[in-house]
Amino acid sequence: MTPLVSIIMGSTSDMPVMEKAAKFFDEMEIPFEMNALSAHRTPDAVETFAKGAQARGVKVIIAGAGMAAALPGVIAASTTLPVIGVPVKGSTLDGMDAVLSMLQMPPGIPVATVAINGALNAAILAMQMLALSDGTLAEKLTAYKIGLRTKIEMANAELAEIHFKFKTN
Repeated sequence: MTPLVSIIMGSTSDMPVMEKAAKFFDEMEIPFEMNALSAHRTPDAVETFAKGAQARGVKVIIAGAGMAAALPGVIAASTTLPVIGVPVKGSTLDGMDAVLSMLQMPPGIPVATVAINGALNAAILAMQMLALSDGTLAEKLTAYKIGLRTKIEMANAELAEIHFKFKTN
């Protein structure tokens, strides 16, 4: 099966964050691959990966990194595929260093950036990109969004059943 999405992390210590994307893709039956590559420790491997991703059938790359967070930008510099950056919360600046690294890309090297530890939103955004040309994925995405709405409507109905002395609704 050809992976449509590639999930890349700077280190396997990022796995607790990035696995949220993997679980979503499993749930949505979207083929993906997952690798650890470091922009600083394995720069040649990162460049080789990025330059070859499209030829292997990958359509979107999700790259998670903390601290200096160079990985998404280095990948984006070596491919024309969309790159979604996931800033991973670090111990020093709580992920703000990674956010700023991803947001401050030079013209011509965009990295779409989600919230700190926002791998699930990165996966949803990747699915939205894929759904532009895949009707089956578009239907799954619509059903997913309806499910989100239904969960909130059910929660609101449950709240309506809770009674307090001064609650007016």
